[in-house]
Amino acid sequence: MALRNHSTITEFVLTGLSDDPRIEALLFVLFLVIYLLTMMGNLTMLLVIRADSHLHTPMYFFLSNLSFVDLCFSCVTLPKLLKDLLSEKKTISVEGCLAQVFFVFFSSGTEACLLSVMAYDRYAAICHPLHYGQVMSNRLCVRLVLISWGLASLNAFVIVLLAISLDFYDAQTIHHYTCELPALFPLSCSDISIITNILLCSSLLHGLGTFIPIFFSYARIISTILSIRSTTGRSKAFSTCSSHLIAVILFFGSGFLCYLMPPSGSSLDLLLSVQYIGVTPMLNPLIYSLKNKEVKAAVKRTLGKYL
Repeated sequence: MALRNHSTITEFVLTGLSDDPRIEALLFVLFLVIYLLTMMGNLTMLLVIRADSHLHTPMYFFLSNLSFVDLCFSCVTLPKLLKDLLSEKKTISVEGCLAQVFFVFFSSGTEACLLSVMAYDRYAAICHPLHYGQVMSNRLCVRLVLISWGLASLNAFVIVLLAISLDFYDAQTIHHYTCELPALFPLSCSDISIITNILLCSSLLHGLGTFIPIFFSYARIISTILSIRSTTGRSKAFSTCSSHLIAVILFFGSGFLCYLMPPSGSSLDLLLSVQYIGVTPMLNPLIYSLKNKEVKAAVKRTLGKYL
């Protein structure tokens, strides 16, 4: 489906991250490394969780889904960015732009839901350890993941409908390196006030709807940890959720700034977007592997099988 009333518009031109060939060459190497590390890290996480029976628990079931979403997130934008860094003219078709808008919101929305679900899992593990197996049953885990994917799909579909309703005529240069809906607003000759409000409400509902459960889960988790008398017990309890907390701060911190700040086309906008889309999916498997003894042990066992 194409944008309506756009017989003269078949593609958009992206300004990219730089117009200096030397800087673009350096950026190509940088983002190629980021992309390869993201693919390798998340694929390794998926393989290790799949292969090691010690990791067949709700926490790692959610983590495997998070790794898969991070793979999708990177594949939506980074290959196109790498291609554009080697191209003199950076273009994207209208259909390709719509697809990118959908999958960016779908991937990020799913990741937000999964991080919220994982916070509830950590709350159940720390605050109700004796009933953890009953609370986090296999059926509930599967349902929570399906709900996460479903809600993200619905939100992304609404966002794409907003993009389809925009009219464009002469202005077709997107001052960004990827197709993000806020970057399309300055190019539209439509009245975007209603669409902007809908996007803001949708982002707030989805963002706060996933962040608030995380906040309350961690409020209860911290309260429970502080009530533990032994230092060793507190340290062990905190270590089980520290990786997730770091991932939450990275994702929601850059995400809220990206979509709640008015788009200005500045270097700060691009930097936040790079952090949100490129860096966070790369760091997630590193965070969970470097700070988690169970994952480290599982990696050693898995490598021992295949080497």
